[in-house]
Amino acid sequence: MSIQGAASGVMVRGLTREDFARRPILSKGIIAGTLDQFEGDYVAIGSEMAKRNRLKPGDQITLIAPKGHTTPFGTIPRSASYTVAIVFDVGMSEYNSGFVYMPLKTAQAFYQTGDAVSAIEVMTNDPVHLDGIKQGIDTKIQGQATMSDWRDMNGSFYNALDVERNVMFLILTLLVVIAAFNIVCSMFMLVKDKGHDIAIMRTMGATRSSMMRIFMLAGATIGVLGTAVGALAGIAFAENIESIRQWLQHLTHTELFSSEIYFLSHLPAELNWGEVIATVSVSLVCTILATLYPAWRAARLDPVEALRYE
Repeated sequence: MSIQGAASGVMVRGLTREDFARRPILSKGIIAGTLDQFEGDYVAIGSEMAKRNRLKPGDQITLIAPKGHTTPFGTIPRSASYTVAIVFDVGMSEYNSGFVYMPLKTAQAFYQTGDAVSAIEVMTNDPVHLDGIKQGIDTKIQGQATMSDWRDMNGSFYNALDVERNVMFLILTLLVVIAAFNIVCSMFMLVKDKGHDIAIMRTMGATRSSMMRIFMLAGATIGVLGTAVGALAGIAFAENIESIRQWLQHLTHTELFSSEIYFLSHLPAELNWGEVIATVSVSLVCTILATLYPAWRAARLDPVEALRYE
């Protein structure tokens, strides 16, 4: 693509106006222009491309095809000018800065493919479970074409996210274990501090099982309250993470989530309630287990030894 003498590489994709409208990520991401103009020599560009080149609907861009006309003097690049009709923002830096969409017929004429296309993109509402979909497509094409999904095209980014996910799970597990040890230490100190009171209650008829229940209840109360406060704070943070990021960036005057590195223009957050419930359940189990040994020590405390030095 060439704009006022400055050239840069872009990915051009052709699709009909109906397909553009049927893709919510594109049709709902229009921030300038209208879909009615998406025809003929009009194209759609991303917001970052428009910002970088100071483009708006109605401006002209020049596309240069990689394969040109062959002449005795060499290959002459094939170029054509188009008018910007739409500026979109799909929330992903890679698309906002490097993709140009044009009507399918216009793209076929520019690249001289006739009624054919160089690739077909299949969209799904379930991008996580792709194996069954890929198997069905592979059965249809029967080896006549190669197929790759979003995991293949973004392999390094996908692997980095997978590693980050595993590392974060390990870190959070260690934090839960550390919190459980804190409860254990706090309960031991409580048993030590309340040794005289425990001895008096035992001499008045309290059983070992009742003493154990008292200290287990005290430890479990700490764990349940801490888990509840932590869960509510975590859910609130996840629901408002983009607003918090914007506030921190404004406060520190630094970019905390670079779109050039993470390929996203905003920080996404999606609550998985299954994982939330699993995390809360593990935290509660760990806190209850952490109270068992200190409560057992309190129940095993000998009243005579506890009162001897009082």
